[in-house]
Amino acid sequence: MSSPAPPRQRLLSWLADKPDDTVLRWIFRCVITAAVAVLSADLIAMNGWTLDPGQADAPAEVRQDTLLERIPGLMPTILAPLLPGGDKRLIPLRQPDGRLAQPMTFELVGSGKLLATGTITQGTAQAFASEVERRGDYIKTVVLNSPGGSVADALAMGRLIRARKFATEVEAGTYCASSCPLVFAGGVERRAGDRAVIGVHQIAAVKSPAVNGPPRDEMSIAQNISARCERYLADMGVDMKVWIHAMETPHDRLFVFKPDEMKSLELVTTVAPATAKTRL
Repeated sequence: MSSPAPPRQRLLSWLADKPDDTVLRWIFRCVITAAVAVLSADLIAMNGWTLDPGQADAPAEVRQDTLLERIPGLMPTILAPLLPGGDKRLIPLRQPDGRLAQPMTFELVGSGKLLATGTITQGTAQAFASEVERRGDYIKTVVLNSPGGSVADALAMGRLIRARKFATEVEAGTYCASSCPLVFAGGVERRAGDRAVIGVHQIAAVKSPAVNGPPRDEMSIAQNISARCERYLADMGVDMKVWIHAMETPHDRLFVFKPDEMKSLELVTTVAPATAKTRL
């Protein structure tokens, strides 16, 4: 009875029997795993993150959970560019300030433009509907400058914009992020000015205060909202790759679309010509 071959010889024999593309995929996965491990170790060492002394003998899955709680957003930040379809054009999600941090307000100005500025909060869709009811005959374009907010309200606003056949616009140098592009997608015409920032990221299930009755399944709620957003974008004629970019991007980051990309994905119908200073 012959003795088993050494591990190295068995590995070489296994590789020799596999097609080249299988071997390359196997090597690539090993490289990614090693890179993530090294980056994680470096971050842990630089920041002095440690496990609780009482967790030293805990099962591996418990120790991992404890570590990740001490490193908020570590794994999404490391892995996002490595995921299928991942993109390095992710920027930190900036905290809104000034008027953008306030609940959205509406102002009708010349040329039939309704300026919608600020955060989309619960009830914003109702306030928008009231504004349209009062001034709908004068409104031609809804001009957005918003860091986003309530997804449900954004969907309702976008549906109303499409029903009333309004155009939407993000003016030069302004901002439309998170759920704001859902409102923007409602326009029959969708215009983006030079250096306008339009970006998306994952939705987040917000935990509700404790109430009487069975606990809510926040993950199920998030998935339901995601399905509603997919259906909505399809109804608006927007390429579903827009939503794929959103779902791949951690909710503390922002995926910013390039002007030509917005046009190819049918997120916009008109993009202002880029200037020499335009940079993403």
